[in-house]
Amino acid sequence: MNPEVVLPLDKMTVAEKLAVIDTVWEDLRKNSEEIPVPEWHKQILDSRRGAVERGEIGYTDWEKAKAEIRRRVS
Repeated sequence: MNPEVVLPLDKMTVAEKLAVIDTVWEDLRKNSEEIPVPEWHKQILDSRRGAVERGEIGYTDWEKAKAEIRRRVS
């Protein structure tokens, strides 16, 4: 069952389109257990989790990452 949803995209403002996207993402987040996850996604996540546990890679706080990107491009 694939219901077709028709939106008047050519008549919507960018702000309205972004609001629709936000609404859809929020609804998907609430029902994330219903979203199928491909096996290859799981394999990549497991691989990265293992690399973190072995200390091969790390993560940077998003705010720090944005600041570093801004510093590099300015």
